[in-house]
Amino acid sequence: MPRTILHVDLDAFYASVEQLDDPSLRGRPVVVGGPSGRGVVCAASYEARRFGVRSAMPTAVARRLCPEGVFLPPRFDRYGELSAEVFAIYRSYTPLVEPLSLDEAFLDATRSRALHGDGPQIARSVKERVRRETGLTVSAGVADCKMAAKIASDLGKPDGLVVVPEPTERFLAPLPVSRLWGVGRVTEAALSKLGVSTIGELARCPEALLVARFGVNGARMRALARGDDPRPVVPDEEAKSVGAEDTFERDLRGEEELWPHLLDQAERVARRLRESGRRGRTVTVKLKYSDFTQVTRRTTLPAPTDDGPTLCEAVRRDLRRADLSRPVRLTGVSVSGFGEEEGQLGLFAGAPGVAAPEQGKRAALNAAIDALAARYGERAVAPATLADGEAGAAPRTRWPSRGGKGPGS
Repeated sequence: MPRTILHVDLDAFYASVEQLDDPSLRGRPVVVGGPSGRGVVCAASYEARRFGVRSAMPTAVARRLCPEGVFLPPRFDRYGELSAEVFAIYRSYTPLVEPLSLDEAFLDATRSRALHGDGPQIARSVKERVRRETGLTVSAGVADCKMAAKIASDLGKPDGLVVVPEPTERFLAPLPVSRLWGVGRVTEAALSKLGVSTIGELARCPEALLVARFGVNGARMRALARGDDPRPVVPDEEAKSVGAEDTFERDLRGEEELWPHLLDQAERVARRLRESGRRGRTVTVKLKYSDFTQVTRRTTLPAPTDDGPTLCEAVRRDLRRADLSRPVRLTGVSVSGFGEEEGQLGLFAGAPGVAAPEQGKRAALNAAIDALAARYGERAVAPATLADGEAGAAPRTRWPSRGGKGPGS
């Protein structure tokens, strides 16, 4: 049976949410991004894109291109809330939903056709329900493989629906090779030297020539150009890590300056672990220096934990094993190593090496901290060492880190 694959992508998601929640922003250039001098654009409304503003662009550059734009800090909690509503709609058509980010996913509707109709019918129904139930617009592509569906939805933006007719190779042929996954500027330039500028030309190029120039990637590119993409839609995978990271307004140096930030990050990660009901054994500290080189240091705990003080101890050990004499622009803390044994742990198994009575006290304290954070926000409660404002010494741009999913378009 030929596959029916949908690629669905919410249009300018973060900016669209801001326009949805504040009607006065509709029709205006809206840019969502980090407020600091080193912030980057998370999303730009289509009105802002007319000025050349794009995702991942430094916010300072965006302000120069679009001085009349409305610049807003991201509200990830709100975006996550609406994303969950949209993904619930997707899953009402098929259980085979593969999230790529908060705003983008693949759906395998092959076995849903008897109940919901063919691919175009399902895509139209999804688009109508998303608009009616959330007020957002979604672009969709329908094809027999993931790559072609993704290209189709991109071609239809915003609020479009593009159906790839068979054979897929004929649809792809006139498009530039840059549309293919894995073909960036360097590869595009190299293909241009071979006289290849369109996907059709790439499909007709001798495989031996491409392999000689690009190795196994050459054969892969040629297969994609011919519409050969058998990869399945993989439904929700568990996040492999839970983390938090911050970019500083100014570079920091030494343990005294860096530790308050890492302490704050470790406590945030601990709360997020408890929210998700998970415990991990591997604690990782990431440092990005002013020259953009990056190092990581890891500690493996004797047992999984979601306890803040336990994570903080591991983070401090990791920090002291890094070069702290160099200026640092970003730090991050993450926890991974979620084993099967976490479901078998007792109530007080969160802090390895701590006596049971103390474990009970910590569990009660953690529950109280979580309740306050849920009601008053993540910053409502902090360790005493942060009470004097140490962690706020340098304004920061905060990015979420749950399994590495980045913002989409």
